[in-house]
Amino acid sequence: MAKNERWASRVGLVLAMAGNAVGLGNFLRFPAQAAQNGGGAFMIPYLVSLVVMGIPLMWIEWTMGRFGGGQGHHSTPGIFQSMGKSRLWKYAGVLGLLTCLGIASYYLYIESWCLSYSIYSLLGGFQPPEGVSPEDAAAFASGAPSAFFNRITGQQENQIFAISMPGLVMFAICIGINIFILSRGVAGGIEVVAKVAMPLLLLFGVVLAVKGLMNDPVAEEAVKYSPWIGLNYVWEPDLTQLGNPAVWLAAAGQIFFTLSIGMGSIHCYASYLRRKDDVALTGATTAWTNELCEVVLGSALLLPIAVSYLGLEAVQEQSGFGLAFMTLPTLFNNWGQFAPLAGFLWFGLLFLAAITSSLAMGQPVMAFLEDEFKLSRVKASWALMGMILLLAVPVATITQAGVFDDFDFWVGTFALVVFALLEVILFAWVFGMDRGWEELMRGAELKVPRAFYYITKYVTPVFIIVILLAAVFKPSVGWDGFFRSIGAGEGIPSWEWAGDSVIGKLLHKDLQAPHGASPEVATYYQWLRMIRTFDRLALAGLFLFFSVLVAIAWSRKNTQPKGTGA
Repeated sequence: MAKNERWASRVGLVLAMAGNAVGLGNFLRFPAQAAQNGGGAFMIPYLVSLVVMGIPLMWIEWTMGRFGGGQGHHSTPGIFQSMGKSRLWKYAGVLGLLTCLGIASYYLYIESWCLSYSIYSLLGGFQPPEGVSPEDAAAFASGAPSAFFNRITGQQENQIFAISMPGLVMFAICIGINIFILSRGVAGGIEVVAKVAMPLLLLFGVVLAVKGLMNDPVAEEAVKYSPWIGLNYVWEPDLTQLGNPAVWLAAAGQIFFTLSIGMGSIHCYASYLRRKDDVALTGATTAWTNELCEVVLGSALLLPIAVSYLGLEAVQEQSGFGLAFMTLPTLFNNWGQFAPLAGFLWFGLLFLAAITSSLAMGQPVMAFLEDEFKLSRVKASWALMGMILLLAVPVATITQAGVFDDFDFWVGTFALVVFALLEVILFAWVFGMDRGWEELMRGAELKVPRAFYYITKYVTPVFIIVILLAAVFKPSVGWDGFFRSIGAGEGIPSWEWAGDSVIGKLLHKDLQAPHGASPEVATYYQWLRMIRTFDRLALAGLFLFFSVLVAIAWSRKNTQPKGTGA
């Protein structure tokens, strides 16, 4: 049962926690966010957000997890209930299960892409055939990544449903790998994988970073710019951008993605600690290990390599996904015989980052089933696989209708912020900051500065509330345009909800047919709105499903005779 499990070693715990935090966002989202938000100007609010929000939330989740684990709970419904005075807190904890399972449903899909790309790269699939003309070779190299992507996803223009048997097979393989590892337990599965995957990830990243930074525009015709331009851009702050609220919001949002906070996985991992095991130093070590991977490796890979061939302006216009899956496989062809290995290392790195994170998403759901319904680990793993498949099928087959993106917005973005606000209120104001601080310092091998007591209690919740309000009420001109208009004396601009705001999403502002669209196009957008509504109802239904399970589990505990255990 989950309650009898422990981490086998501290190194394994730190690597598993770091693997949870180090994910695709470190290597895909961070470089793109930095490039699009002023480079060094982005790093200042990023580091401020890390100190006043990221680190406090990390310590909160570690402390809550260890405390709840001592009460026999390894998932957030039980952990929240053990710290809250009201019975309703266990239902707030359901968000931790919803986010983990919801994110896993599409995260595993991306994970399968990474595995497919790594194998295809090693086999030389992105390299032009020998003997073709330079023009044909260039055309093949530029079109091969998108052709392969369409092959494994089945996507075609203006289609809502897309099915690719090779893609679904790889998706099923990734789900199977995750379920098998989780069925082996915390120490025998997750920890073993982390001890292998994290060193390999760092090795792959260092090899690629060194090779990329050696790109020489003087010696190599294809290299147009120094790769150091891309690296330096991240560390040269444009102080004029610090007054742009959009940069601050982007930086704060990245902290949620990079540390895996606000989703229940850290609570779960920390719940397998002993009562007096340190969480202060271990939590800080995990955070800084993640930052090492993100800020050092993340900024030394994608940006320098892409900038050296394309230039900074061209890179700023692309998304992290486009650079990673469409652009880099083409650029690697300039590395000659090293190209297949480079592609394998790059996508292998992404796969390792993805699987260590997806394992952390599956474990809380399994722990919930083991703790509250006494399922064996094998039965819990089969139940988890069934839940993932139910959510994953629409993600994998209706991707072009935006189900993938919609899941990412509601459970991978918005729910994280809501959950983080709830947990900081519970920890600092319900459980009590004095008790919380005492719990944090129990067995601590690091003396946490007293300033974090006040930051956690006052600054962190305010910071999160600002992020939440900005996401809900974002105007169509963006917050930077909104404040620029006021600062220029033009008054408040005409208000329209942004398509990527919470209200805009609810009103389908991002799914309006273009003016003058044909009846066929208008019908297409109607279908999109219908599908988006359905997938949101599915997420609401999943929350209700877990809430019912929680109610049943606690009802059984309340009717259990005293002395039989719970």
